Amino acid sequence: MPQPSPAPLFAEHRPHLPAPDYSRALLAVTAEQRERIVALLAVMYGRKRAEACWPEVERLMRVHWAHKPDEMIAEERGFDPATRFTERDSIAITYGDLLESPGKTPLRALGDFLDVFMKDALSTVHILPFFPYSSDRGFSVIDFEEVDPRLGSWQEIEALALRYRLMFDGVFNHASAKSRWFQEFLDGHPDFQDSFVAFSTKDSISRDHLRLILRPRTTELLTPFQTIHGKRFVWTTFSPDQIDLNFKSEKVLLRVLGILLSYVRRGADIVRLDAVTYVWRELGTRCAHLKETHALVKLFRAVLDVAAPRVALVTETNVPHADNVSYFGDGRDEAQMVYNFALPPLVIHAFHTADTSHLASWARGLVYPSETATFFNFLASHDGVGLLGAQGILPPAGIELLVQKAIEHGGLVSEKDNGDGTRSPYELNVTWWSALNRDDAGEPGWLQVARFLASRAIALMLRGVPGIYLPSLFGARNDLAAIRSGAEKRSINRKTLSEPALMSRLMDLDSTEYRVAVGFRRLLAVRVRQPAFHPNSPQQVLDAGPGVFALLRGPREGQRIVALVSVSPREQTVVLPLADVGGPARRWRPLLEGHRPRVKDGRLNVHLGPYEACWLEAKD
Repeated sequence: MPQPSPAPLFAEHRPHLPAPDYSRALLAVTAEQRERIVALLAVMYGRKRAEACWPEVERLMRVHWAHKPDEMIAEERGFDPATRFTERDSIAITYGDLLESPGKTPLRALGDFLDVFMKDALSTVHILPFFPYSSDRGFSVIDFEEVDPRLGSWQEIEALALRYRLMFDGVFNHASAKSRWFQEFLDGHPDFQDSFVAFSTKDSISRDHLRLILRPRTTELLTPFQTIHGKRFVWTTFSPDQIDLNFKSEKVLLRVLGILLSYVRRGADIVRLDAVTYVWRELGTRCAHLKETHALVKLFRAVLDVAAPRVALVTETNVPHADNVSYFGDGRDEAQMVYNFALPPLVIHAFHTADTSHLASWARGLVYPSETATFFNFLASHDGVGLLGAQGILPPAGIELLVQKAIEHGGLVSEKDNGDGTRSPYELNVTWWSALNRDDAGEPGWLQVARFLASRAIALMLRGVPGIYLPSLFGARNDLAAIRSGAEKRSINRKTLSEPALMSRLMDLDSTEYRVAVGFRRLLAVRVRQPAFHPNSPQQVLDAGPGVFALLRGPREGQRIVALVSVSPREQTVVLPLADVGGPARRWRPLLEGHRPRVKDGRLNVHLGPYEACWLEAKD
C-alpha cells in the first residue's frame, strides 16, 4: 500500500479558547442580523414570543464569540463562503468505534488508521454520533454533550480536529428514553414538561390525522410511559426508545442552540441535522417539511452565520428528491449541503440494468442553487440505501428490481408505514459491495472490483462533495452473522472491525480489500488535483449511450474534463462530437491510467473495458 503525503488538505485548524475572554468587546450584532433571527423565531412562535427569545439567543452567540481567539475572528472577516468546499474535499463517514485495537481506544484506532491510509485523500471525517446512547448505534442519545467513554474522550475528538475537518451529528429530532431530559419529564420537573409531545390517551390523535403523518417506520407513533402524573402517550417517530423533542417549546430550542454552538467549540466544521424532516409536528398535516421545520434550519444557519460563519449545515432528509432539495432554501439561507438521496438507488439501478438512462436524465435536471450550496454525493451509508429519493425518478418496476436484487444479494429490506394500513419498501439494508456483487455469482474477482470502483467513480465526478462510508473503502460485505444473531436489519452494514486484522488484509496484495482500497485511493488522489471537479465547476451530462455515464466538467481555471464510466460488463467504444465536449483540444490526457483516446473526423473516440472509468483532461 503506498504511503500518503503528510500534507493536510485544508488550512490549519485553530482551536477555540478553553474559557470565554470577556476582557474584549462583545459580539456586536447588526440590526439586519437581529431582524433575520427574530423573523425566523416569529415563524415558529409569533412575534411577541420571538422578541422574548432574542436576549437569550444573543447571549448564547456572545458567549460563543468570547471563546474565539483574535486570529480566528480576523480570519472569519475575510472568509468567502464560495471557497468553503473545493475539489480537495471528500468526507469519510464512520462510527467512532468502527475499529478496535488492543491498547487503544476506538477513536485513537480510527485516527491512526486514517493517518496511515487516508490523510492524502480525505479532508473531513464525519464521526457518527459518538455520545452515550441506548440504542440505534448512537442515534438514541442519552447525553448530547459527552463522549461515550467506550469510544474515548473529548481530547481524542479535539486531537482529530487538529488533523481533519470534522462533521458532528446534531441528533436534535429526538432524545433517548434513558436521557436525563426525559427522566426529568417523567419525574414531573416543570422545566421539562413541554420538552416532549405527550397525550393523556392513545386515541388522542384521530385515525384521520394518523393517516396523514409521514412515518419512516412501522412501530406505533405513540409510546406509553408511566410518569409521576400517571400514564402518558409520548410521540416517538422512530422507536419507543427515541422520544421526539418538542421545538414548540422555546426552552428546547434554546438548549439545542447552546449545544450546537458547543459542538463548534469542540471542533465541528460541519453539523449534520439528522432526520430534520420530522422535527416539527402539526396535527392535520404530514408533520414533515413544514414551514416551521424550514424556519428552524434557517435559524440554525442564521445563528452560525453570525457566530461561526465557517461552519456549514448538512440536512439528512431521506425523502423524494423535490422535498429533499427544498432544504437548500434560496441557496443562501438554509443548508449549505443536502444529502443527495436519489443518487445511491439510481447508481445501483444503472449497474443492475447496464443502463444509465434514468441516472443521466435525473442528473441533467439537477439544479445547483448557488455558489455557496452544493450536494453531498454519498453512495453507501451507515443506514443502507434509501429508496424514497428515487420515487418519481425510477418507475415502480425499477424500485421493485432494486428490492429483488438486494434480497438476492443477501440483503434485507426495511419498510415504512403508509398511514393507510399498508407498508412499502423504505430502505435496502445491504453494504455497497454486496448491493453490486454476489459472492456466489461465479464471476472473476477483478470484474467485481471493477464494478465496485466504477460505481464509486460516478459519485466522485458529479458536481458536489463526495462522501465515503469508511467500510466501503475496502469493500465490506454483508455482516450476516449479526443478522443471524438477532441484531436489527441495519446491523448488516455496521460491523466493528479488528484494526490489526484489517491492516493485515490491506497489506495482502492478493486480497479484495487491498485491490479495492488501492483503486479507491487512486481515484481520490486524482480527484483532489483537478479544478474541474470543484463543486462550483460547470457540469454537463453527455449522451454516450445507455451503457456509459458521461459528464463534461468545467471549464474551471482553464481545465475541462470528460469523465466516463461504463456500467456494463461488455467492452464499449464511446464516440463524442468534439462540439459536445467543449471543442477540440491539442490532446486529451488520461488522468486514470490505461486509456488512449483518439480524435477522428471531429469526434473523440474512447475504448472502455468492462466497468471501466476514464477521466480525460483537455490539453488546449
